[in-house]
Amino acid sequence: MEKRGAMVSNKQMSLRDYVSCYPTVDDMEVRREEMKLEVPRGSKAVVVKNLYLSCDTYMRLLRNRTADELLKPYTPGSPITGFGVSRSVDSGSPNFRVGDLVWGTTGWEEFSLITNPEGLEHTDVPLSYSLGILADNCCSVFLFGMPVMTSYVGFYKVCSAKKGEIVFVSAAAGAIGQNVGRFAKLTGCYVVGCAGSKEKVDLLKNTFGFDDAFNYKEERDLDAALKRCFPEGIDIYFNNVEGKMLEAVLLNMKVRHRIALCGMVSLYSSDSHERVINLMHAICKRVRIEGFAVYDHFAAYPKFLEFLLPHIREGKIVYIEDTAEGLDDGPSALFRLLNGGNVGKQLVVVARE
Repeated sequence: MEKRGAMVSNKQMSLRDYVSCYPTVDDMEVRREEMKLEVPRGSKAVVVKNLYLSCDTYMRLLRNRTADELLKPYTPGSPITGFGVSRSVDSGSPNFRVGDLVWGTTGWEEFSLITNPEGLEHTDVPLSYSLGILADNCCSVFLFGMPVMTSYVGFYKVCSAKKGEIVFVSAAAGAIGQNVGRFAKLTGCYVVGCAGSKEKVDLLKNTFGFDDAFNYKEERDLDAALKRCFPEGIDIYFNNVEGKMLEAVLLNMKVRHRIALCGMVSLYSSDSHERVINLMHAICKRVRIEGFAVYDHFAAYPKFLEFLLPHIREGKIVYIEDTAEGLDDGPSALFRLLNGGNVGKQLVVVARE
C-alpha cells in the first residue's frame, strides 16, 4: 500500500470541453499530475486510493455546461467524479482511519483528495464477500452500492410493491433495471422488461429471471407491444428511459397505480427534450408518478443491507458486470455505457489493491 506523504504521478481522466451531443471517446482525455499523498495540516480531508469506479448514465448529463439542482456539471480539465470504492491512504477525519475501505463520490483518478468526506461511507461488506456471485471478488462491494440501492428504494419505497402485482421495467438489462426485476420476482410479482438487443433480452429471461422481455428496437408500435405483454394492464412501471416508452406505458397503466421516474436515458444526449403528449391519461387513471433520487435515502442503507444479505446468502441474487481494466480504458468504458453497449453493471478497475 502506498505510504502517507509519498509523491506519486497520479493518472486522471477529465472532460476536454462541455458537450451536448451524443458522447464520443474523444470527449475525454487521460493525463498525469503530481500529487502528494497527504491531507493538508489541520484538515478533516481524506486521501484515498481508488480501486473501482462506477459508470452511470446520469454522468452523461454532467458533460453539459448547464447546472442542475441535484447534479453539478463537470469542470473541463479537472478529473470527472462518480461513485467508487477506495482505500484510505491518509485521513484527517475522525471517522476514517488509514486502510479503511470506503465507497462514495470520488474522482476518476488513481488517488483523490476528498475535502468533504461526509459523502463517504464505510462499505460494511468485505471485498471478499462474493459468495460466488461475482466474477471478481473485489467488485462485490458494488452489489451494495448505488445501483442496487437505487433499485431497492424505487421499487419498495417509491412504488410500494406488493405480491401479485404486474411490473414493467425499461432499460431492464442495466445495473438498476436488472435488480428491479430480481426484487420483483423475490416479492412474487410478474415482471416484464425491455432492452435494446437480443443478447440483453436473452439475459433478462434466462439469467435475471424476468417472466418475459422484448427488444424495443424491433417493435414498430410500443403500445401494441405493451398490450401484448400486459393484456390486463400495468400496476408498476419503473421508468429508466422516458420518451415514447412512457407515452405507451400511460396508455396501459391500471387505474390508481404507480410509476417511478428513476432515469430518462433517452433524453440525456439531446438538446431538444421530447414532450410526453398524453399525460391526460395519468389524470384520468389517477396514476401516481413520482421522481426520486437515491441520495435522499442513504439513511436507509443499513435496512437495505438487512434486506439484501439473506438473499445473497441463499443464492437468489445473480449479478452481471462489464469491467474495463485501468483508467486508460475509462473513456471507452463510459462511451460503451452511454451508448448502450454494456451488458450489466459497467465498472472501471483502477487498481486491484
